[in-house]
Amino acid sequence: MRTTALKLTAAAIGALWAGQAFAATCHNTGSYERWLDAFKKEAIAQGISAKVIADASPQMTFDPAIVKRDHGQSVFQQTFIQFSDRMTGGGRIPNGQAKIKQHAALFAKIEAQYGVPAPVLVAFWGLESDFGANFGNYKILSAIATLAYDCRRPEFFRTQLFDALRIIERGDQRVEDMVGDWAGEFGGLQFTASDYLKNAVDFDGDGRRDLIKSIPDTMASGANFLVSLGWQRGQPWLQEVLVPKEMPWDQADLTIQLPVSQWAAWGVKAAHGSLAAADLPASMILPMGRTGPAFLVYPNFKAFLGWNSAYVYSTTVAYYATRIAGAPALNRSGAASIVPLTAQQMTDLQRALIKQGYEGVGEVDGKFGAGTRAAVKKAQMKVGLPADSYPTVELLDKLGVSRAPAAPKP
Repeated sequence: MRTTALKLTAAAIGALWAGQAFAATCHNTGSYERWLDAFKKEAIAQGISAKVIADASPQMTFDPAIVKRDHGQSVFQQTFIQFSDRMTGGGRIPNGQAKIKQHAALFAKIEAQYGVPAPVLVAFWGLESDFGANFGNYKILSAIATLAYDCRRPEFFRTQLFDALRIIERGDQRVEDMVGDWAGEFGGLQFTASDYLKNAVDFDGDGRRDLIKSIPDTMASGANFLVSLGWQRGQPWLQEVLVPKEMPWDQADLTIQLPVSQWAAWGVKAAHGSLAAADLPASMILPMGRTGPAFLVYPNFKAFLGWNSAYVYSTTVAYYATRIAGAPALNRSGAASIVPLTAQQMTDLQRALIKQGYEGVGEVDGKFGAGTRAAVKKAQMKVGLPADSYPTVELLDKLGVSRAPAAPKP
């Protein structure tokens, strides 16, 4: 995460809800030089040329600062409103709209071919690299090689390193141009090397798939990636809604899809305009619980989750796309009453959920991930609270968890 440009990468998102750094749980053994030598031999065996390996070798250096950063990510405990305000503010909405006007013919051509509208692509472009203004300043081959050697996630990054070399082998990039984020993403949409290799397209017709310097290649590749993740032409992705004071809150869950007509029957209304077609399947998400912002998300939302599985990021970029497309700002009328848990309270909650037999919480890490969300819902149902899957101090009390000071209100 590079906070100077409000840039958030996929690698940083994984720790999004943590309020403190996490410690490494493994230790590297064996020399980096010996590991790299073995890796190069395997690369040759996989068909990567000796020339590419020789060209790349000067940059495939070990960087201990990257290991330290990966093992000690520290991010802030934020509500959806705090996070989305931070990521979509600072002129990002008018700037995104200006980018669509500037490249209107390109976006029209991309939508005609792939079915992905401009606001969606521009939303990812804005959040991933501030419209190409901030790619990062790390040497990608060094970053990926370091993380491939390191003990925490070696298999994932080993694959990324092979694919980074294949990108060079294919002629899409030169070694010296591969500069980006510390965790290995690069280009205007901050693709990983593997996503680049699989989804990059040559849309400007120059014979290369250039996601660093070519805006046509970058935007078309983003569209191609979204299609591979299930994007459906002409369908909505997210819509803000108003919810009644009482409804079956346990149905508000990403894993539950119901026809729009059912949500309407329960009193759900569009915050602006009208709801989507009555027979379209939709899930309701309540990123801050039943009194906070509410959204219906449609099948296309799964493409946002496929791009980045972090709940708050996917919701933010989808909401940002609706704002670029002209939707008004979200309703904050109920948010003032929400008191988010601190990282310590979240950690205490996770321990209590595990101790009381709720499965799927996963690691006790203070992060409000999908497993904790599902366990919170089960606990709310058991103790008689509205099952909106959002953790509160009231739930802590019901579970007998002693309270530390709460986080500031959003």
